[in-house]
Amino acid sequence: MALHASPLPAVLSPVLTPVQASGEIHLDLFTRQCKWLLANNVGLAVFGTNSEGNSFSVAQKILALEHLVKQGLSPSQMMPGTGACAIDDVVRMTRATLDLGCAGALMLPPFYYKGVSEDGLFAYYARIIETIASPLLKIYIYNIPPVVTFSLPVTLLARLVKAYPDTVVGMKDSSGDWTYTKSCIDALAAGGFRVYAGSETFLLSNLRAGGAGCISATANMNPAAISHLAAHWQDAGADAHQAQLDQVRATFAKYPMIPAMKAAAARFTHSPDWANVCPPLVPLDSHLQEKLYADLDAIHFTMPGL
Repeated sequence: MALHASPLPAVLSPVLTPVQASGEIHLDLFTRQCKWLLANNVGLAVFGTNSEGNSFSVAQKILALEHLVKQGLSPSQMMPGTGACAIDDVVRMTRATLDLGCAGALMLPPFYYKGVSEDGLFAYYARIIETIASPLLKIYIYNIPPVVTFSLPVTLLARLVKAYPDTVVGMKDSSGDWTYTKSCIDALAAGGFRVYAGSETFLLSNLRAGGAGCISATANMNPAAISHLAAHWQDAGADAHQAQLDQVRATFAKYPMIPAMKAAAARFTHSPDWANVCPPLVPLDSHLQEKLYADLDAIHFTMPGL
């Protein structure tokens, strides 16, 4: 069976969220970043982890989404992060994405609680799905054990797909464990479940195994090259292209990822506000910033068009 039909592309990015000194979302820079990503065939997983999504209120995120749509950006290319520990917050945020016509919702588990059972996690997602009760709802489960400290069992995903086959249509796996990612593909992709790897490092392996693509932080920085590989993964030069992507990813991974990407955006857009982050994160200090810039220059990195 083919993957669930979706207008979403093979590559999405948890879009960096520029903020003003006050902490409010800088809507003009945010819109510019989103338009640039779309122009490079990368979809918008706004308010994901590297968007600092959990640093903003539901009201702030809905306002920003509404702004993007009013600016003419297509909600068919959006998979907003809607997960939270409070089910009411998840329902409110997810309903707003449905009202705007977004193609999917990327949904964290209730991350504050540790040692939760599979039955408890199933009940969490089931309550949200049955409360929203919309045939339009398309959920992508977000597995990110480095942050939440637990991994979602493949058996849980299979139970959710069996119970809600037209609603639970995919996942993002940010475990960094290719064996786990492939086990999800092997168990569920034949039924149409769309498995996105959480980094472009696994993009080629993911597509070759029958996955959907990747949702990657550094697609904020290198969108054209990543989406090119997704479109040409069967070409003879695909492995060499993957190695080039890995070099860029590894450069940013040497630093605190969100401040480093924002520092790069500030440099290439000449917009100092891009360097702002939400507490408790802090911007790169001047020493690390200059080191990052030197490392990027050494690999001839640019962000054309931004």
